[in-house]
Amino acid sequence: MLKIHLLSPRLANQIAAGEVVERPASVIKELLENSIDSGASRIDIDVESGGIKLMRVRDNGCGIGEEDLPLSLSRHATSKIEQLDDLESVATLGFRGEALASISSVSRLAITSNEHEQEHGWKAETEGRDMAVSIMPAAHPRGTTVEVRDLFFNTPARRKFLRTENTEYKRIDEVLRKLALSNFNIDFSLRNNGKVVHNFRAANNQLEQERRVASICGSTFMENALYVDVEAAGLRLWGWVGLPAFSRSQTDLQHFYVNGRSIRDKLVTHAVRQAYQDVMYHGRHPAFVLYLELNPTDVDVNVHPTKHEVRFRDSRTVHNFLFRSLHRAVADIRPGDQTSSVSAVTADPAENNGGELTAFSQQPSMNLRSPSSSISAGAVAESMAVYQSLHQTPLGSSEPVIGSSDQSTGMTPSDNEVPPLGYAIAQLKGIYILAENVQGMVLVDMHAAHERITYEQMKQAFDLEGIRSQPLLVPVTLAVSQSEADIADEHQTLFGSLGFSLQRAGPESLIVRQIPAMLRDSDVEPLVRDVLSDLTTHGTSDRIRQHLNEIMSTMSCHGSVRANRKLSIQEMNALLRDMEATERSGQCNHGRPTWTQISLEELDKLFLRGR
Repeated sequence: MLKIHLLSPRLANQIAAGEVVERPASVIKELLENSIDSGASRIDIDVESGGIKLMRVRDNGCGIGEEDLPLSLSRHATSKIEQLDDLESVATLGFRGEALASISSVSRLAITSNEHEQEHGWKAETEGRDMAVSIMPAAHPRGTTVEVRDLFFNTPARRKFLRTENTEYKRIDEVLRKLALSNFNIDFSLRNNGKVVHNFRAANNQLEQERRVASICGSTFMENALYVDVEAAGLRLWGWVGLPAFSRSQTDLQHFYVNGRSIRDKLVTHAVRQAYQDVMYHGRHPAFVLYLELNPTDVDVNVHPTKHEVRFRDSRTVHNFLFRSLHRAVADIRPGDQTSSVSAVTADPAENNGGELTAFSQQPSMNLRSPSSSISAGAVAESMAVYQSLHQTPLGSSEPVIGSSDQSTGMTPSDNEVPPLGYAIAQLKGIYILAENVQGMVLVDMHAAHERITYEQMKQAFDLEGIRSQPLLVPVTLAVSQSEADIADEHQTLFGSLGFSLQRAGPESLIVRQIPAMLRDSDVEPLVRDVLSDLTTHGTSDRIRQHLNEIMSTMSCHGSVRANRKLSIQEMNALLRDMEATERSGQCNHGRPTWTQISLEELDKLFLRGR
């Protein structure tokens, strides 16, 4: 073996650059974060040739003094932390002190800065080969300009892995968009090859913030988004979440920030997915721009070289807060709110439960197929009594009573008394209800709407009556790890509340003696194992309740009015009134939309009226 020796500063920085400087977008991210940390209110970015030829970032922040300029290009040099305890409460985006040294080792770098509006600033230049830094006076206003030229000029092996100039520019553009979404108080401009591409003005109120979000995420997102602001237990969640019907085939419109830092976190993804699981169509993904604020001491940002991941000190509390806040916001969407053109959700921060939420938005239309459902005959029979308690007519009757609202007549009062979904006019092909409201025409898929109403009623009754348990004639023995057995012991109360009786039979063995009656035809062993896995990973699990919900969802599907079932005007109006009073009534149990609004303006356009 070769003798042990110290690496040269140049080689050490180039190795570190492998973590920090992957491509031009990595450089832009580090420089923008430094500018944001400097307190800048305006940041201008210039790039040429996808950033390979030139990247220039100029800000009006606090600036760097003459004596600090050479030091700023040294490894592990930073103004943001001084001792180990500072890592426990990092409040800045950058803090490692590696970025400028790593960038300068693989490029020709120049920093010009002026501190405190001095007569002139100072310029530091360095190239990757010998890492020598030269300092000279230079004219510059208060703030800092960093120029990075000829990226990877001295490391051709790294340069050949870069993509086309257009691809590299798009990644720079994405970095800017992410940072512009989390720093509303800063003006950002971007020029590509001398042409102005973006000019984001500072947004100082909610309306201006929504304009910036719309310019970055698209106006369609803002037209189909709810504003959420919930505060509880030292946590605050605010931002915009897309309506369930505004879903995506991929996760490209999901932006989550923790104390202003863009992150990708499994815990966050799991909580959001749980919140949407009862209204999201299979295989689709929600869209959101959300900001979580908490004490910096409660989150560790020093767990990943690129700072894309964090670790929460109390992950269970954060998960439950995110889930409950978003679940409540989505559940509280009513047709009466969705026919309004205003988009807002507000919460009383004094309420520890997330506050009373009020949502307003427009309902988009979608054309999606419903996934198939299956359920055992035994499970349906077991819950027949629950279902029949919700309806005045038993299953199988030719005349089910659909609604229970007092407003079940066909009378139409004045416009200021018209309910959100209006009043029924006719039934189309035995499938759709045609109604008229103040805005225009409403079309309702009667089976999908009744399916959601029945499902929500069944869940409410199920919660009130509790979960009926059934002892197993032959208990099921599970071989598990010791940690899984410990988790089962720790969460005995949770399993008991869900109708399970688990006993520890040994260090690595569990016995299931009792299960929920509705799950008597289900395969219990994989369900329990999945729950234990969730509890280990997230500290919580909803798999049992989700399985019960799937059964009730299928039951409600079979128990709802079918196509070609003729309804009277009174029955149709009763269904409309129940929709207005039911949570999540905008989507059926499978995530498909239950109704759509067609305004008079849209109808006029269709028939070219007024032209």
